[in-house]
Amino acid sequence: MTISPPLDDAPTPQGHDVAYANHSLTGFIIFLCSESVIFLAFFSGYALLKLSALQWLPPGVEGLEWRSPLLYTVVLVSSSGTVALAERCLSRGQLWGFRSFWLLSMAMGAVFLYGQASEWRSLAFGITSGSFGSCFYLLTGFHGLHVLSGILLMALMLQRSFRPANYAAGEQGVIATSLFWHFVDVIWVMLFLLLYAWS
Repeated sequence: MTISPPLDDAPTPQGHDVAYANHSLTGFIIFLCSESVIFLAFFSGYALLKLSALQWLPPGVEGLEWRSPLLYTVVLVSSSGTVALAERCLSRGQLWGFRSFWLLSMAMGAVFLYGQASEWRSLAFGITSGSFGSCFYLLTGFHGLHVLSGILLMALMLQRSFRPANYAAGEQGVIATSLFWHFVDVIWVMLFLLLYAWS
């Protein structure tokens, strides 16, 4: 004779969803760790090339203009704060606040990309201008793709917030997107120090 388990011990759909969400978030964190390794390899390669180069900057280039990039850096780093405010609003069930701060964060990311594109147009060297030119465009372009990806992810999370009761029990997608955005911001601070402060 078999004994049925108590009803309280039976798995629930909610419990399955929580376990799946936790596993998904863990997988995303592992993905961020792998991305960190890639950027670390780029940073190390940049440092080795610069230290071993007899002439690092392209001919006629004495250094990079850092004031405008610093301004856009402040904008991007500040967007981490608005993302955190959006998460707080979501945890309190204030969808209007979440949408407002989330949209503001997306706009700040777009401003950063605009600033980067403007800088590219104004530079006196190209991607074929020696090792520095290649490294500069590769690093800033690769990071810019991450910023664009973050904006697209945020747009997806914003769109999902308009579905009825979609965020009633919280949303792991918002947490994952926030982690990705903070990661992108930290990487840019390191890039700014590497490319501009050390130029």
